[in-house]
Parts: sequence; C-alpha cells; structure tokens
Amino acid sequence: MNETLKAISDPVRRDILSMLKEGKKSAGEIGGHFNLTGATVSYHLTKLKKADLISEQKHKNFIYYELNTSVFEDVIRWIYMLGGNMK
Repeated sequence: MNETLKAISDPVRRDILSMLKEGKKSAGEIGGHFNLTGATVSYHLTKLKKADLISEQKHKNFIYYELNTSVFEDVIRWIYMLGGNMK
C-alpha cells in the first residue's frame, strides 16, 4: 500500500494513469504527451510498475503499458474502511 500511495502522489504519474485508462499505450505514446526526457518517463513508469499499478507487455520492438485495476480496488476499499463505511 505504501508503494501505491507514493506512486500516485506524483502528478505526472497520475496523468500517466489517466492516459492508460483509455487503453494500452506504448512508452513512446506516453512520452509524447509530456515535455519530459525519455529517461524521466521511464523513471515514472518504473515507479508505477513497482507499485503494481500498471503492467507491461512486449510486442515486437514495443512495450505496451496498461492499468492493473485490481490494485485500485484495494486502495478504494482501504479508503472506504477509513471512513467507516466498510469492515
């Protein structure tokens, strides 16, 4: 949970997650939306992968990233529990 919350605390990573909500994207497609170096985009993708918020699939010379929605369900469940709405 700590890795997840740390990962979503960064606005660039939240923007990447929003992009991936629309479907799989390659690293190039993701990087094309930001005024960042490829290394910086790779850094953010690594943080998101480490938190298990995204997964990657290799297809020929490209790596595609997609959301791992099960982790979001765990975070939402934890937040609801804080509010006393669930046990």
